[in-house]
Amino acid sequence: MSPETAKSRETKTKLLEGALNVLTEQGIAKTSARTIASAAGVNQALVFYHFGSVDELLAAACRHGAEQAVARYRTRLAAVASLSELLTLGRRIHEEEREGGHVALLGQLLAGAQTHAALGPATAAGLDLWIAEIERTLTRVLPNTPFGEFADARGLARAVAASFVGIELYEGVDRQGAHAALDALEQLGALVAALEDLGPMAQRAIRHHLRRRA
Repeated sequence: MSPETAKSRETKTKLLEGALNVLTEQGIAKTSARTIASAAGVNQALVFYHFGSVDELLAAACRHGAEQAVARYRTRLAAVASLSELLTLGRRIHEEEREGGHVALLGQLLAGAQTHAALGPATAAGLDLWIAEIERTLTRVLPNTPFGEFADARGLARAVAASFVGIELYEGVDRQGAHAALDALEQLGALVAALEDLGPMAQRAIRHHLRRRA
């Protein structure tokens, strides 16, 4: 790799991180080539040289941020052995992401998608990275539950992701209500854990009942 290529990659990374910082700290309304370049510590012209437009930079930053976030939790998600553990980890991820400012970032990306055409697909692609990891986990743990054969891992992964996105946004206007929703999910996790701990005969009875209802 030539020094020029290495320097170019370093500049791009600075711009991506700068865009994420501006979105998180100042909001989409104050995000511009000038504010991003200032946060990145580079010349404003480099925004257009490397990305063509502010919207394209924001879209790339969205993907960059999602890839980093998912990578932080991939190992922990791979260690999940049950649905109840997944719900418990989901709450921990929510708390850690909120403390890191990433919940506020998601809110800004969703808001910006209404006026910045490139942000909609990029935000969806970022969420898809999360959904893929959740679906992979569900595909692994669902067969060990009484209702594994009746649950759609793909659809359930999207429902889980949508629930946590909704809670994250809801927390901005009603933190107590969001915490109550998270508590309810933990209670659901306790119920799921109780089902997972049932003996073989009880689990067969549950499967039989579900088949009849289906």
